[in-house]
Amino acid sequence: MIDEIEGSHAAPVKSTSAEGFDLRDFRGALGAFATGVTIVTARGRDGGLYGMTANSFTSVSLNPPLVLWSASLYADSLAAFQEGAHFVVNILAHDQIELSNKFAHKHENKFAEVDHLIPECGAPVLIGAAAHFECRNEYRHYGGDHIIFIGHIERYAYTNKPTLLFCRGKYMRGEPLIPP
Repeated sequence: MIDEIEGSHAAPVKSTSAEGFDLRDFRGALGAFATGVTIVTARGRDGGLYGMTANSFTSVSLNPPLVLWSASLYADSLAAFQEGAHFVVNILAHDQIELSNKFAHKHENKFAEVDHLIPECGAPVLIGAAAHFECRNEYRHYGGDHIIFIGHIERYAYTNKPTLLFCRGKYMRGEPLIPP
């Protein structure tokens, strides 16, 4: 009976320490987990605006209100996030795929022709996002080829707009499966 049920229990098990470890295959396995799509923004020491698409966002604690996200050690704008006192996590709405793609790639000025406002914290809030969290940059931890940023949420806002999700290499729309 158990052999007839599809699931990872019946799939080939692969080792990350084995010779020939396939990073692309491993990334595919991680991609089975749907994540929300965010653009994290900051203001650099130079006064410039910086942002990057990230799907590594998650809540950490309700009291105190903490969230985390991670950035590659090789990200061009990493210094702005390391040195900045604040960052904003903008949770993208389902209709912001183009914005996600823009901030996922190198551009001279990612904020050109992007509607945004600058709140008290100085990091940009993107117009049209499903939610945003204005965070004080509290802690940084190194983990492999990334830095994990933990932020203390100072202010936030949210809507009921369906969110943008990413799963198995594709964008998806986050909506309830069962109506309320």
